[in-house]
Amino acid sequence: MARKFAAEVMIPRAAEYDRTMAYPQDIFKAAWELGIVNTHIPTEFGGAGLGAIENVVIAEEMSYGCSGMGTALEANGLAAAPVILAGTPAQKKEYLGRLTAAPLQAAYCVTEPGAGSDVAGLRTRAKRVGDEWVLNGAKMWITNGSVANWYFVLARTSEDPKESAGSAFTAFVVDRATPGITVGPKEINMGQRCSDTRGITFEDVRVPAANVLGAPGKGFKVAMGAFDMTRPPVAAGAVGLGRRALDEATKYAQERKTMGKPIAQHQAVAFMLADMATGLEAARLLTRKAAWLADTGVKNTALASMAKLFAADHANKCATDAVQIFGGNGFNTAYPVEKLMRDAKIYRARGPARAARAPAHNTLMPRTNNPFPLLPPPQRSTRVPARSSVSLCRASCSRPAMTCPRREEGMEGGGEKNIYIFTLSTRASAQAPTGLANPRSRRAVGRGCPARRELMSVVAWKGWAE
Repeated sequence: MARKFAAEVMIPRAAEYDRTMAYPQDIFKAAWELGIVNTHIPTEFGGAGLGAIENVVIAEEMSYGCSGMGTALEANGLAAAPVILAGTPAQKKEYLGRLTAAPLQAAYCVTEPGAGSDVAGLRTRAKRVGDEWVLNGAKMWITNGSVANWYFVLARTSEDPKESAGSAFTAFVVDRATPGITVGPKEINMGQRCSDTRGITFEDVRVPAANVLGAPGKGFKVAMGAFDMTRPPVAAGAVGLGRRALDEATKYAQERKTMGKPIAQHQAVAFMLADMATGLEAARLLTRKAAWLADTGVKNTALASMAKLFAADHANKCATDAVQIFGGNGFNTAYPVEKLMRDAKIYRARGPARAARAPAHNTLMPRTNNPFPLLPPPQRSTRVPARSSVSLCRASCSRPAMTCPRREEGMEGGGEKNIYIFTLSTRASAQAPTGLANPRSRRAVGRGCPARRELMSVVAWKGWAE
């Protein structure tokens, strides 16, 4: 359905909206009526209640049609994520309900003129006055800025400049009609021009205390939690744009002929197309893994950041290579790839993508004993049997089941075909069959098994050893 909508509704209008830079309100309304907007909102508040996997599939198709329109359609997801994460039932019913009851927009107001990726450097302030909070400050590069019905706003509420970010900020839901809000002029961007990007100024804006999301001082955690939910759709958007560039380049390369044959048959062009396709498959799988982790309740900060970084870089490569394959035609507005090249740049700038390296890098630092930093964090297991097969490991940590390379020979002393993981305490290890040892002793697990070291790491990581 999303793919059909992109092909029949979005692509025919993409060039027009790029030229006029108008907000695609009719496209948004059509998508809302079809049910491919606000799909992340729980069913009890009128949404489809879809998971992250379904949402990244939809996001990819929307950006395939037009990433500017896709951004306009997806912005509600970013604004609503903090409400879903930290809102009270009353807040969710009111603000999520508005988005599902009518084709309305919302906006996520965090970035400021002097603070983008450095969220801890925000200067917008909120001060408690009786039963209200008074907001003062300016936000910048706000998607859906002029069309939003309400804003998610992050503001500093601590007077102590040395206060840690984790307790210095508070999150609010602010109605667009509140006095004191000024919407700036539309920013004329390089690409994704139909996306409504504005500056928003808050001057003595009074917000009811009931509109605080979560606890006062805990807004930073709310905002960061929303990023974990919304980075995969951003990465999916980059994948969709890259796929469109590949399809356009492939079609053109099959039609354009030089030296008596289509340029797709020349090795230089063929290899460019192959590299584009290979990178897109990798970006898509990384994006969907990050989404899958979100659906399973596992913290996905590292994978989501990696997906965003890799997909952004590869989308730009695909768009650039597509222009190259089109040759002089690629430089002309009569062909679609020059727009793709302009649209792709924001994926590197948004965030910016380079800042996504920080969460990925942090997981590699030896701050814990976790040898698999991209898997769930260490957990203390309840007592497990003295002899547990690898299928238990798969159920516990989602790693693929492993079988011993020597399984046909059988395990020493036990004669079993599966590798066994032993626990762990001295008492439990005393019950182990002769071929297997307590991992704490760093002796062989299934002597001679090439998987020994990895299995020992899994056991240590799961916290089974006492």
